[in-house]
Amino acid sequence: VQLQASGGGLVQAGGSLSVSCAASSPTLSNYIMGWFRQAPGKEREFVASISRAGTKTDYAEAVKGRFRISRDNAKNMVYLQMKSLKLEDTAVYYCAAKTGVTGDTNIRPPNSWGQGTLVTVSS
Repeated sequence: VQLQASGGGLVQAGGSLSVSCAASSPTLSNYIMGWFRQAPGKEREFVASISRAGTKTDYAEAVKGRFRISRDNAKNMVYLQMKSLKLEDTAVYYCAAKTGVTGDTNIRPPNSWGQGTLVTVSS
């Protein structure tokens, strides 16, 4: 599945931003979907994932309560809503997909990666 992330940009600390991921597959419901991020000089890290039907989600501790992942299988779209952004949220955000079983949120390691979209949080 091909993935195209968009929506990154510059936002002030404490603000909100949403990023989106468009998938090429007509059967997006076959995939666990998720987001990873990579900050300058750091390794890529898991941010959030969502089960095939969107009924279960998983979040990294650093973003729990601030980020929300969602999906629209009919539109082949995955979203990440980010609020209360912090300077340390600055990173390139990558959309990812993994084939998996119903109800599973384990996306590591992904089968497919999208190109990243840069989110910059300023003070």
